[in-house]
Order: sequence, then structure tokens, then C-alpha cells
Amino acid sequence: MSERLPIFEIVGDQDLDDALRDAAARVMSKRRFVLDEEVAAFEREFAAFCGTLDCIGVANGTDALELALRAAGIVCGSRVATVANAGFYTCTALAAIGAEPVFIDIDETLTMSRESLEPALRHVNAIVVTHLYGRLAAIEAIVNVAERRGIPVIEDCAHAHGAARHGRRAGSFGAVGCFSFYPTKNLGALGDGGAIVTSQPEIAMRARMLRQYGWSSRYRIESTGGRNSRLDELQAAFLRVKLPRLAASNAARAAIARRYDEGLRDLGVTLPQVDGDDFVAHLVIIRVPDRDALRARLARERIDTDVHYPMADYRQPIRASKPQTPLPATEAACREVVTLPCFPGLPIEAVDRVVRIVRAHYGAASSVRD
Repeated sequence: MSERLPIFEIVGDQDLDDALRDAAARVMSKRRFVLDEEVAAFEREFAAFCGTLDCIGVANGTDALELALRAAGIVCGSRVATVANAGFYTCTALAAIGAEPVFIDIDETLTMSRESLEPALRHVNAIVVTHLYGRLAAIEAIVNVAERRGIPVIEDCAHAHGAARHGRRAGSFGAVGCFSFYPTKNLGALGDGGAIVTSQPEIAMRARMLRQYGWSSRYRIESTGGRNSRLDELQAAFLRVKLPRLAASNAARAAIARRYDEGLRDLGVTLPQVDGDDFVAHLVIIRVPDRDALRARLARERIDTDVHYPMADYRQPIRASKPQTPLPATEAACREVVTLPCFPGLPIEAVDRVVRIVRAHYGAASSVRD
């Protein structure tokens, strides 16, 4: 029987493991575990990497979204444009504030459609643009139209560490960028972690206050909506080890995506555009008309798949009392997307195995190269 192929796995790397142990020992030797030298150093290094003036480490990616929105002026009753095919994370942050999502349809990249956004601009106070699956959205066009109306753009970069277009990296286009460092991310910690990046000093100042109770100084609270949301020293040290390795990790993911594209592009299934620095292959998804049947076939062959994401945010049970006109492109994506295995260290032979089974499912001869 073939070995089970997971959707994601952290593959061992002795050099990396040794460096992570050294980082942990360094933190242990200092006996300082919260908001000390490691966090400050990572914030400087990650801001430089993203091309922003500042970085604020927080506890996780969802907190990053919430605190970034608050720092950008979003309050209870505000209306925020967002997509509905990205897992409800923005909606979770908005619910914590008491703000309301305004759902915008997507385009062929499965990210926010500028054309669908424009009619809503008169009715929103901010825009959250999600760079989904590792693909940069049409962020320049969205920022341009938003800036003309004075609307801040918040980038959700949880899938897009290192994605770049015309020399600018994810997180540097809008007023503020938000990152998750969950272990499966392109830049993953060994636990939870997140960050906010910005080049606007006022937003940076408010975000720093908000991540620690709203303090302007110790025990002096000047900002409402504060919480205990701090990136700890240990995770910051791990992220400092992994950040210089991100380019190689992203290149490995991109090579896997290209291999899938080469093997499946003639089948009539829809694959993402896989070329260019603006795609870092956080996830490899294909769109098929018979998703459940394909997943069942792959499962019989001991190949794991997933669906990112199966339900539009406005169809979640928690929003049952808030009717929403269905968005056609969003609905189609939620019906059709399926996620294939992709992670650094995944052997090309394993990718070819997936390709052969997908092709066999559709009655196509193998196109795998020797």
C-alpha cells in the first residue's frame, strides 16, 4: 500500500533544527521572555524585509487584523469591505470590534475584484485585501482607488510572506499589513505569532499601545480596545532564524506549484497562475466541477486534500440573521476549489503521484516527465 501523503508536513532539516535549538538556548540564558531583545530585533528585521518603517509583533494573525483595524480608526459600527472566500478570519476581527463586513466579489485570481469594489466605496470606512493562497491581489489598483477617497487599505498577508510585485513586498502597499506566523505559513513559528507592518507612525504608535492593554506607558491606559497580544521572545527568536531561509522555502513551494501546473494544465481544470514573484505558493489549489468525487479518489489512494474554503463567510451559521445576496464568483470558488499537498521538502515524486491520479480520474494519460 502506498504511503499516506499529507496536505502539509514539517520536514526535518538538521541545520535548521540546530539553529532553532541555539535560538531557544539564547532566550533561556537571558531569562527574559516577553517584549525584550529578540522581539525588538525581529521587528526591525521583518520591517526591513517587508519594506516598511515599522513592525509590531503580536500574538497571532487574527489579533493582527483586529488591532490593525482599530489602529486605522475602525470602531463599532464601521463598515469594512472584504471578500467572503477566505475563511472568516477578517469577519472574526470585525466582530470583535463591532464593525460590519461589506462583502465584495472576487475575480479570476480568487482575490478581491476592483470592479466589484468600486460601487461599495461610498459606503465603507476601510478595505481589507486578502492575498489568498500566496497570490498578491490587484493591490496597486485597489490602493489607488481607495486613496482617492481617503479609505485605508489593510492587507491580510497571512498567505503571502515574501510575495512581491515590481520590487514591493506584501504588506507595504496599503496603510498597514497583517501577518500570521502559524506553523504552516510560509514563515512559520513553532507556535502562534503575528505581526503588523506599517510606514505610518500614527498607526504604529496606536498598534503598539493596543497590543498591551492600551498602555501609553506602564499602567497608563490611553487607548480603548487594547488587549494582551504580544509576540513572545521565544517565537521571535525562532522567526529570526527562519526569516533568512524564507526565499529558499518559497522557491521550493513555487517549484512544486509549477510541477502541478505542468502535469495538469491540459486537463481543463483551473489552476492558479504559478509564474512570477507575486505568487509564493502558500497553497496549491485547483478548481474542478466534481470536487467531492476527486477528493474521494485521492483519499482512496491515501493522498490528503483540503478545501480552502468551503463556505462563503456570509453563509456561516453565525450570520444567519443577516441576509446577503450571493456573490456569483465567490459561490463558484467555494464549490470548486480543492487544495493539493504542497510544502517544502515534498518530493517531486510525490507531486507526480498526485498528478498521475488526478489525470487518471479524468481519464487522461499521464504527462509526468521521466
